[in-house]
Amino acid sequence: MDRAAFDQLLRRLRALGLHERGEVCLEMAQSIYGKRICALIEQAGQDRLQCPRCQNTRLYRDGSANGLQRYRCQHCGGTFNALTGTPLARLRHKDRWLSYLDCLRDPACTVHRAAKKVGVHANTSFRWRHRFLDWVKFDRPRSLQGIVEVDETFLFESQKGAKQLTRPARRRGGVASRRGISADQVTIVVARDRAANTIDFIGGRGALKAASLQRHLLPTLQSDALLVSDGNPVYRRFTRDAGIAHRAVNLKRKIRVDGAIHVQNVNGYHSRFKGWLSHFNGVATRYLANYLGWRWAIDGNRIDSADGFLRAALAVFRS
Repeated sequence: MDRAAFDQLLRRLRALGLHERGEVCLEMAQSIYGKRICALIEQAGQDRLQCPRCQNTRLYRDGSANGLQRYRCQHCGGTFNALTGTPLARLRHKDRWLSYLDCLRDPACTVHRAAKKVGVHANTSFRWRHRFLDWVKFDRPRSLQGIVEVDETFLFESQKGAKQLTRPARRRGGVASRRGISADQVTIVVARDRAANTIDFIGGRGALKAASLQRHLLPTLQSDALLVSDGNPVYRRFTRDAGIAHRAVNLKRKIRVDGAIHVQNVNGYHSRFKGWLSHFNGVATRYLANYLGWRWAIDGNRIDSADGFLRAALAVFRS
């Protein structure tokens, strides 16, 4: 475009109303974001560039589609791009992803608020949320060391959004069918060392079992770690069988802190998680692992930009 035509375009833009100027800005931003996000996707996919069908790495370029390079496998002939086999495969409107990921970085941004800001349907906003979080939840420290606090907390089992319930419906925030810990509740276990490295997992329904600790917690504990818990006997059985040093806080005598022996850090994490979770007005149990990963990304400052969120969604985690 020559200078005269460009000046004429600027004069026409200045004559637009406020609403029309906003639409032009949104269109331009999405055009820029579209090219930028394709470059980020290609960069993130380089480390796992192999055929998703046969895992062969002998490939050649085979054109492009929707802004992404396509590859053809020399062994099986299959074609794919950098998103094939990821949770983001076949999602549309890539030019709006970075704007949406900025919404996910806001702890209080709801599905409908994000949908309105980005310009998509609320159902699309909800689907995007869990597609982007599907691999983010795997961003966890490899091990916990030193003094490791562990404690469990509970949420009511929720079948929110299910077409068919396996139990009678209840109101949000209802009460359990019986007192104490029961199968109406989901166990969430959080383990945290004094360097703020945090591991969390869903321990099943009802009371915590030692087998769950063996499966999820034991592989993350260094052999010389000291596990600190409350008086729940399941931790004593677990540490005895695993050969891990253990100290328990005597809550029955109202002794919550005994020098360095306490579970205050992990209880604080529980409090922050539940306070943040309350913004969502109920979370389905089938999505709970995604919210645990999302909370760790926020609490551990793991994601500092929309670009970083996209890389985490493609399992490229910050070291």
